[in-house]
Amino acid sequence: MELSKGRGRTSSLYLRRTLNMAKSLLTNPVYLIGLLALCFLTYTIIVPLWEIVKTTFLWQQQDVRVSPDAKPGYFTWYHWSRILTSDLSKSLFYKPMLNSISTSVVVSFASMALGTALAWFVTRTDVPFKKTIAFLAVVPHMLPSWILSIAWMMVFKNQKIGGSEGIFQAVFHVQPPDWLSYGYVPIVTTLTIHDSVFFYLLVAVALSSMNSQLEETASLLGAGRLTILRKITLPLVLPAILSAFILTFTKAMGSFGVPALLGLPVKYYTISTMLYSAMRNRMVTEAYILSLILMLISMLTIYLNQRMIGKRKSFVTIGGKGGRRTLTPLGKWRMPLAVGILLFMLLIGIAPLLLLVWQTFMLKDGNYSLSNLTLHWWIGESNFKIASGEVGVLRNNELLLALKNSVHIALVSSACAAVAGLILGYVVSRGRKLRLARTVEHVSFLPYLIPGISLAAIYISMFAKPTLLLPALYGTLSLIILITVVKDLPFATRAGSSAMLQIGGELEEAARMQGASWFKRFYRILLPLSRNSLISSFLIVFIGAMKEMDSIILLITPKTGTLTTLTFWYAEKGFFQLTNAIIVIIIVIIMVVYAVATKIGKADLTKGIGG
Repeated sequence: MELSKGRGRTSSLYLRRTLNMAKSLLTNPVYLIGLLALCFLTYTIIVPLWEIVKTTFLWQQQDVRVSPDAKPGYFTWYHWSRILTSDLSKSLFYKPMLNSISTSVVVSFASMALGTALAWFVTRTDVPFKKTIAFLAVVPHMLPSWILSIAWMMVFKNQKIGGSEGIFQAVFHVQPPDWLSYGYVPIVTTLTIHDSVFFYLLVAVALSSMNSQLEETASLLGAGRLTILRKITLPLVLPAILSAFILTFTKAMGSFGVPALLGLPVKYYTISTMLYSAMRNRMVTEAYILSLILMLISMLTIYLNQRMIGKRKSFVTIGGKGGRRTLTPLGKWRMPLAVGILLFMLLIGIAPLLLLVWQTFMLKDGNYSLSNLTLHWWIGESNFKIASGEVGVLRNNELLLALKNSVHIALVSSACAAVAGLILGYVVSRGRKLRLARTVEHVSFLPYLIPGISLAAIYISMFAKPTLLLPALYGTLSLIILITVVKDLPFATRAGSSAMLQIGGELEEAARMQGASWFKRFYRILLPLSRNSLISSFLIVFIGAMKEMDSIILLITPKTGTLTTLTFWYAEKGFFQLTNAIIVIIIVIIMVVYAVATKIGKADLTKGIGG
């Protein structure tokens, strides 16, 4: 009898403890928000990813035309075999993959050399004109990478492929060889120019936050500058350099605009352009396989990155004491290096813009005389002798609609992504020891690994009809906003997490003890204190959304066209003056928003991403 009562009391205590634990979990905002966030991430990321994987192992309805064994809906290895082991494998997969890997490796190493050197000169030396150099470094980051491709074609295109001569041929009367006009060399060069700035923005933060006491001590002990740089400075920032290398490699692997403009004219295919061609030719399943292979390569490089960094993550470069930064004196090289860096930044940032603006006033492509200058591409009326009757961009109703759509998409998606990143960052930072928080952090990074074109293709099938509580979104701006927010979640979440880690938990705890709800605490405490980070996230997403093309090009309909998709459409038709005029409009919008964000919100990308 006593034993039975004892068991009853034990069961009662266990039940009470379980109920208290459940109550604690249900009232803990980290768990509630984390679960809601995980549901959102699962629906927008995990489900599309699962659909991509599942589709590659099933017969599709269109397969009936190419294989007598096709049974729609049944399991098959047919698509994987077609990509990896068929007669088409070389052209469909192996050659484009080799092109992508060779391009990405060279771009990553070259960007690392240029970006790290630039970051070191700006943050760790006494080189003059630092603010000017830092601003000029941000300019290329604001531009779509394919803008540099158009500038390259203006200079180096030849009559054999480009149809008209470029500036190089017009000045020197020598036709550039095909390998200089199109293909591997210009793709690697333009991507390196663009991504080296991305590398600089990532590494500059780590270098600027580093205490220089170790470097000073080594200098007092007689170590030379190169020895200090090699033995102390670089090892301390190696995690940042390796992370930037991986992000650059992944970015280059998934790049579409540059390989499309500079590679397709000479049939130089990469995985991204082959993926786009497969989508256009309705080889959707094969395109999904290419996407998965791209993702696997990205995951492998990230895993290797973690193994290479190892325990180096534990280096402390910011301590509780005030950190000193003693700049390295450049001596007699100070001014020559400053001039050289300024000229290089002007060459990669300002010169392409000037070329694009110049071309918008050229009536005939390839004619660089003053008599060829015109305002037709800006305000001209329809003339069927010029560009098949296309009017100037400021008279073009399609441009006005695309402008309205682009600004609407960029503003809404930037605001949503910045707030969502802050909320996800709250879960990640406040629940660092919880498996739920780690899961949210890992899943939020996945969109960076999924090629935008593949994600867009899945979103078409997912949202072409009403699903769950959502209406059919295909053909609406809502779907483009959704995919833009999802693609930018990796950066927004990390920015939000960094901001939340700087806000002490005691502020929120004091408000909770006064009876403030989580929404009130978030609105009255967390949101104001993370204002600068929020505006920085907004700015980064806005810039990305204004120049985004890869992830939305398949989702565009006549009513949802954007400025970037309109430029690509004109570029495909060879109307480069109209393309460049629209690009100038995009740049002006980005510059205006950047100036406002810098003035009002103190968001300063010149200090690096996250600075």
